[in-house]
Amino acid sequence: ISAANVPLALKLEQIRARAAADRERAARDRALAARDRADAARERARLQTELESAHLDDLTQTFRRDAGCLALSHEMDHARRGDGRFVIAFIDVDGLKRVNDRDGHAAGDHVLRMLADTIRSHLRSFDPVVRYGGDEFVCGMGGVDLEEVGHRFDLICHAVEDEVGVGISVGLAMLAAGETLDEVTARADAGLIDTRLDRHR
Repeated sequence: ISAANVPLALKLEQIRARAAADRERAARDRALAARDRADAARERARLQTELESAHLDDLTQTFRRDAGCLALSHEMDHARRGDGRFVIAFIDVDGLKRVNDRDGHAAGDHVLRMLADTIRSHLRSFDPVVRYGGDEFVCGMGGVDLEEVGHRFDLICHAVEDEVGVGISVGLAMLAAGETLDEVTARADAGLIDTRLDRHR
């Protein structure tokens, strides 16, 4: 290399060195960014798990009432933006007090856990299941009609009798135009009462 070409060669070497350093720095930055995104995703997942746990009933792993009503309202609003069909099912365990009195509250708790599992196994993953009271559950299903939900709960009733050993009463109500969640839930509850009256006539 001639003396005249030495500065040019040095400059080229410096440019290559800077380019290599820039590539290394960019690679480190990408790795750090990926790690930060992974850390953030893990933190979101952890917070989501904590949030879901706070909103779930400890015994049955269904929604607590307050959180469940929010989930039901969300599904109801989603149904209104679609075809408008939304059905509420109000479920009550028949004779849970007898189970508690005869076999103890642990047996009653087992019945409630099994009931919740059976209900969930027959519904879609996004259908909210809410523990509404001690032995009362409420479910919401959008995009379906009363006949389809009725058939689904016929299967649930038989499965509960076979697998859990108790009966359940179910009241159904289809959301009407302009109706609130409380109103359609009250009609489903009234349907449950009518079911029991018909059974004893």
